[in-house]
Amino acid sequence: MVGLGIVTTFLVLLLKEQKPLFAVLLATFVGVAIAIFLLGKGYDIFQVLKQLATKIKVNNIFLETIFKIICISYIAEFGAQVSRDAGQGSIAYKIELAGKILIIAMSLPIISLIIEMVISILPS
Repeated sequence: MVGLGIVTTFLVLLLKEQKPLFAVLLATFVGVAIAIFLLGKGYDIFQVLKQLATKIKVNNIFLETIFKIICISYIAEFGAQVSRDAGQGSIAYKIELAGKILIIAMSLPIISLIIEMVISILPS
């Protein structure tokens, strides 16, 4: 993947001056291809973490939520970088903002449970 990324970078640099649209399309295509390859690896990691969580009796909902949050952060970062590569910094910022808001929204149930546990531990 690193080799593919380096070769693509050189090709994009060569194409950028003569055919900027093709350079952006090539960078986006290779980025998506790398992301699709990594999705399979991410699934394998999730399965191992799920097995570990079952052994230590952690609720799978927590693990799934954390994994979704991690995926949102990577997808938002990828989308923002593609937008920046295309010269659209303002759209990149909005993608990052949307990712952050989604992460906060997804983490609220876990935050609520932690607050409830802390309150139950404190003396009345």
